[in-house]
Amino acid sequence: MELWPGAWTALLLLLLLLLSTLWFCSSSAKYFFKMAFYNGWILFLAILAIPVCAVRGRNVENMKILRLLLLHVKYLYGIRVEVRGAHHFPPTQPYVVVSNHQSSLDLLGMMEVLPDRCVPIAKRELLWAGSAGLACWLAGIIFIDRKRTGDAISVMSEVAQTLLTQDVRVWVFPEGTRNHNGSMLPFKRGAFHLAVQA
Repeated sequence: MELWPGAWTALLLLLLLLLSTLWFCSSSAKYFFKMAFYNGWILFLAILAIPVCAVRGRNVENMKILRLLLLHVKYLYGIRVEVRGAHHFPPTQPYVVVSNHQSSLDLLGMMEVLPDRCVPIAKRELLWAGSAGLACWLAGIIFIDRKRTGDAISVMSEVAQTLLTQDVRVWVFPEGTRNHNGSMLPFKRGAFHLAVQA
């Protein structure tokens, strides 16, 4: 069954009409459209970052490139970020930054205050998130398999040594995952063990 060329145009117009109706009539649809664009834009920015970061290979300094590419995203959504107390981050010594994690939009706030030579600890599943996973790996992000506690502990021990020997800071979400209900989840102990070891 082959459609005549005008039928494709009609289908496209019908789809655009349906999407625009959903945009104006449903706040839930508007939210999902915005999040789909956000995630798609992050994947596109990662494609731009990969060749630039690949020149250095896996390197903590590549976080500066990711940060530079992501800083403008807040303007696309009309998000205003006010940073207070960033001067408390020491510029040279190793330390662990601990913050809560409610959604993928936390990335925007993190990029605002991310200290130099600081990398987040992320779930291993992010490594397989297409271009974003590769860009994160090139930027030195530390991946942990949350299901295998023994592996996570050994990775944290290696991270503690890296903190001490390579002047690196680490960003940790101690709840272990995103929490959508507004309350805090119980903290995993890894961030605190890491701080004590380093």
